[in-house]
Amino acid sequence: MTDFATARARMIVSQVRPNGITDGRILQAMAQLPRELFVPEARRAIAYVDEDVEIGSGRALMEPMALAKLVQLAEIGRDDRVLHVGCGTGYATALVASLCKSVVAIDEDQGFVDAASANLARLGIANAKVSKAAHASGWSTAQPYDAILIDGQVPAVPPALLQQLADGGRLVAVVGDNLVATATLYSRHDGAISSLPAFEASVARLPGVVVDRPGFVF
Repeated sequence: MTDFATARARMIVSQVRPNGITDGRILQAMAQLPRELFVPEARRAIAYVDEDVEIGSGRALMEPMALAKLVQLAEIGRDDRVLHVGCGTGYATALVASLCKSVVAIDEDQGFVDAASANLARLGIANAKVSKAAHASGWSTAQPYDAILIDGQVPAVPPALLQQLADGGRLVAVVGDNLVATATLYSRHDGAISSLPAFEASVARLPGVVVDRPGFVF
């Protein structure tokens, strides 16, 4: 039987802390959150490995180090309202919920919406709500958000998500078409969006986000 508490502690010591995670709130939350509950039972023994873990339907739980760095990049405050795009089974939703006032989590897959809702309820997390919605559309009903986390690699950030940021808000995503892409911080100030590349990452792609590319003209 896997000793998940020990695996969790080793994850913090060997994967998360050595990779520049200095926010004690993130370290504490990841040290307490049972990551094994968010993966299929057959894969629970590898829930704490330093790579993405498949959760079904072509989706994966983002590797701990990359997720921690993305969340730290977003600089989520205790009074922030956060949108989590592509929540999957809800692990990152639970992590972010421990850092902020409230989380709106969305997923295109009803199965993941149900799974995330059940996992959050099981852990008694009351400040996060999960709904079904297109990843590229976000959840405009509850906008604006102080922070938005896109959970997976995307070719580009959908404009609709950037428009849902509050003034001073931050959006973080792993952006690019190649196997290794760039984790990027987007900020909104006085209606203008700026971007800052932060680090390289290789994470599973998030479906439902496409880029319209102009065709060739002869």
